Amino acid sequence: MNRQVTRTLFIHNGAIPAEFVPKAVPVRAPEAIQPGFTTAQIDSRDGRIFAVEQTSASALSSMPSPTLDASGCVVLPGFVDIHVHGGAGYDVMDASPAAVHALAHFFAQHGVTAFMPTTMTVPHSHTLRAVAAITWAIQQPASAQQAGARILGIHLEGPYLSPKFPGAQPATYIRQPNLAEFSELLAAGPVRMITLAPEEPGADLLIAAALQHNVKVVLGHTNATYEECEAAIATGVSQATHTYNAMSGLHHRHPGTLGAVLSNDAIYAQVIVDNFHVHPAAVKILARCKGVARTILITDAMRAAGLSDGEYDLGGQVVTVKKGQCRLRDGTLAGSTLTMQHGLINFIAATGLSLAEAWPASSRTAAQALGLDHELGAITPGYRADLVVLDAQLTVVATVVDGALVYLREPERLTL
Repeated sequence: MNRQVTRTLFIHNGAIPAEFVPKAVPVRAPEAIQPGFTTAQIDSRDGRIFAVEQTSASALSSMPSPTLDASGCVVLPGFVDIHVHGGAGYDVMDASPAAVHALAHFFAQHGVTAFMPTTMTVPHSHTLRAVAAITWAIQQPASAQQAGARILGIHLEGPYLSPKFPGAQPATYIRQPNLAEFSELLAAGPVRMITLAPEEPGADLLIAAALQHNVKVVLGHTNATYEECEAAIATGVSQATHTYNAMSGLHHRHPGTLGAVLSNDAIYAQVIVDNFHVHPAAVKILARCKGVARTILITDAMRAAGLSDGEYDLGGQVVTVKKGQCRLRDGTLAGSTLTMQHGLINFIAATGLSLAEAWPASSRTAAQALGLDHELGAITPGYRADLVVLDAQLTVVATVVDGALVYLREPERLTL
């Protein structure tokens, strides 16, 4: 459906995590999803939550419109995907503002309320064009028909990676850190995160430059030793990209990058939980080591997400999608067709956690890692009115961004 431009949106009859229940209302269990009584009043004049209240049936009958009936559903903070390349036939590297808006619209259909368009390792001029397109898309609001998730800034995946762990990044364009290039990218648009290999010559200088400009630094596509990772973390590197994938592995005498990620509490661990990139048992180990407070669900989705099997492009490379798996011609996994809603479902299945325990990995943890947990990742007055409504199967029923409905699966739930 089109975005509903409304002064105030009320959501009623939805369950919410117990931590967001007003203190005056008794809860049965502090770690549960509380059913059936909560009304979230969202004032979209500034796009923030105005109140979370217990509302009686009589009050509901007199509640002004529009209202969204969330009966049988759970209301959570909207999903936040900080590592995603494409979907619905579009890719960040199309370097098209229209493509970026189309991606925001597609992601919202799957519960994402905020995301970071993620670039590929390509020639510098191509990355500059992509950054310029994303910047334009941020500055020029989408039409009502294309309204969707908010753009948090740009994630540069590469090009300063290890040639020993290219993954699906085109190895031809991997190069050593270049401060002049990086400065041009900073000037071109809101770069907020960069994935790099900290062991490469010159990486220390680039890390320092990034942190000086409030850019989060993520280790990934790296052959770094445990000691090199620990040194990088000490200087301010704060995340690991798609943990387990494209990094030196764990050995009991040589812990490698993975050992540093699993053991250092300062690091947030991004992970692709599509059951192809990482075995469910390894996801469970990650969750036990990091906890949901340091585990970030990402999709790493490419343009085939939401589409059928076939051949697609990723960074100028042919990717074959078969039964949901995306692979280069040599068999290398190349992004995913995962959506955040299915990532959360798979995460719960792999870890044995309840929804009440697991949901922060889909939103709040990413917000914390970006320093945005003062306005994203909570159903609390004053926070951004970014919400996802899920049914009993954890399928997206509605998505709210800045207090406006940007997706509604069942129009009969909305009273205007």
